[in-house]
Amino acid sequence: MLWNTLQEQSVQLDWSFYAPVLLFVLFCLLGVPIWATIGAAVVLMLTMSGVLPMSLLGESLFSGIDAFALTAVPLFILTGDVLVRTGLSRKFLDVAEALTCWAKGGFGSATVLVCGMFAAISGSDAAGAAAVGRMTIARLVESGYPRPYACALVAAGACTGILIPPSIAYIIIGLVLGISASTLFLAALIPGTLILLSILVTNTIVNRRHAYEGGNMISGAEWLANLGQALKSGWYAFLVPGIIFYGIFSGRLTPTEAGATAVVVTIIMGLGMGTLKLSDFPSMLVSSAKVNGVILPIIAFSLPLAQSLAALGVPQGFVFALTSLTENYYLLILIMIGILIAAGCVMETTPNIVILAPILKPLADNIGMNEIQFSIMMIPALGVGFITPPLGLNLFVVSGLTGESILKIAARAVPFVFFMLLVTLLIAYVPVISTLLLPAAYK
Repeated sequence: MLWNTLQEQSVQLDWSFYAPVLLFVLFCLLGVPIWATIGAAVVLMLTMSGVLPMSLLGESLFSGIDAFALTAVPLFILTGDVLVRTGLSRKFLDVAEALTCWAKGGFGSATVLVCGMFAAISGSDAAGAAAVGRMTIARLVESGYPRPYACALVAAGACTGILIPPSIAYIIIGLVLGISASTLFLAALIPGTLILLSILVTNTIVNRRHAYEGGNMISGAEWLANLGQALKSGWYAFLVPGIIFYGIFSGRLTPTEAGATAVVVTIIMGLGMGTLKLSDFPSMLVSSAKVNGVILPIIAFSLPLAQSLAALGVPQGFVFALTSLTENYYLLILIMIGILIAAGCVMETTPNIVILAPILKPLADNIGMNEIQFSIMMIPALGVGFITPPLGLNLFVVSGLTGESILKIAARAVPFVFFMLLVTLLIAYVPVISTLLLPAAYK
């Protein structure tokens, strides 16, 4: 056996578990906001099970969001919004295009690189899909790409928003599982880069097969001149991701402090360039608050949900049920990934993390999977759902920008899904990918 025989016995669940689950499914089908759906299910579970007195619910909800790291979420979102409004995001595109202009499929590769750059600032995939899509989809079509494929490329590239640090998803899973966000950011560097490279490789393969976009026949000197010009005119835009990465990974700044510094620097740049006005501030703050207002209630309910599930023995029962079927390490990991992908196809990342992390974590512990590796594996597995029907958030974003059919975009996204799955499996089965950059204590 790969682990000791479980001591827990099978858990007999009753209607204190089934009724909230049915209510959750019903509310999802009715289109009730996900935070309200989770909240109603948690309250019903607490009421029927009695595991937590309702008089303590308010305190438990507050404890769920009483975390300094959580204040980084609106700051990163605001930074991304300011980047778009000031036009600084276009500087990223100019540099990325200068880097790849010599290659076949160069602008497609530049689009993916910009998605990665934007991800390194905003930590949000939907925001990246919208921002990059507005800049690139029309030009991708002009370059020879079919519109559905251009949309799929942007949607896939934007998936890096939750994979490349500083990712909001890693902040949330860190809060749910009690892991430092800075540690997860460091662990996610290599996996996030691999996902980005997989999307680049996929686009290169597809482009070579269909000859969508040719390359520019330029000399090395011309390439260097173009790159130098792009960097000269837009080097200051890279101060923002530089501050975030250096501040966090050097240990000089917490994620929250890095986010706050990035916001201030970006605003100063925008005001100095004249592309940002004081009249823009209310709408920017409202936009950030709206996103944060959706995330916070879900996280608030994460603590009472975890307490309720633990008291009912759901995680232990789940572990017992699966390990009764098989003790194969590789198969159990594959089952976990399958559950995460399926969940990612029908629900957004934040509620999936809040619901599934406390249930799957005990299984990961039992098979000896490092908690850091488990956390890093969970995010790309869920991220596949962003370009997979029926939810496919990024598909809806790019479809809304272009009016293109979601099913047509999803069909063109299949190669990206395949390669992202391969990298996810690699992350799951090769622990060193997630732990290589971490101190020895985390390995």
